[in-house]
Amino acid sequence: MQSYGEETRQSLAALSLPSRIVIGTAASAIAVAALIHLAMMFLHVAPSNTLSKQQSGLISDYVYPEYEQNWKLFAPNPLQQNTDVQVRAQLRTPDGTSRTTGWTDLTARDGQAILHNPLPSHTQQNQLRRGWELLSSTLDAQNRPAGDRGEMFARYLRRIAMLRMSGEWTKNGDRVAEIQFRSQTTAVLPPPWSAEKVSDKPVYRVLPWWQITATDLPEGATNK
Repeated sequence: MQSYGEETRQSLAALSLPSRIVIGTAASAIAVAALIHLAMMFLHVAPSNTLSKQQSGLISDYVYPEYEQNWKLFAPNPLQQNTDVQVRAQLRTPDGTSRTTGWTDLTARDGQAILHNPLPSHTQQNQLRRGWELLSSTLDAQNRPAGDRGEMFARYLRRIAMLRMSGEWTKNGDRVAEIQFRSQTTAVLPPPWSAEKVSDKPVYRVLPWWQITATDLPEGATNK
């Protein structure tokens, strides 16, 4: 009985030379991509060193926002708040007038989308949440994004909103001129047997209006 390795070698030997070159090239490319990914993630989570300091911009561009790491699940004081991200738009109508939409709770829509879904996607669970967390960590006292990373996170969040809402906002021929975000944070109430007193009133953090440009329109978004 032939071993699996022997069968594999025989199968490869039966291929034409061009086919073996293509397979070898593809395998090499995959190996290089895997090594680059592992190296970037290692430099991101490892203690600060000369290389990570020199290449901090490159590492951040690769890691954020898709591969960002955090340890909040294991923190001594886990998060005890629910934060909803909401958005509204300033629209320009075909007759030249403008109107402001009501607030849309994007977080609530995400929650509804994964309700009763035993295997929700990573995007449904974390895209909006992590985007808001990354942006809010860079906001200054006037709730404006600070630095290049802040601007990058702001653009990322605008693209999420336009991807999800532009079709709904522009279905009557309107054009999205500006959008505005806010967060609604509500404390998780303690269990009935606890003597802890927590307010159930939501706290809002309202960001300034942001103008929408072509760079805020990901594939699949429209702005008539």
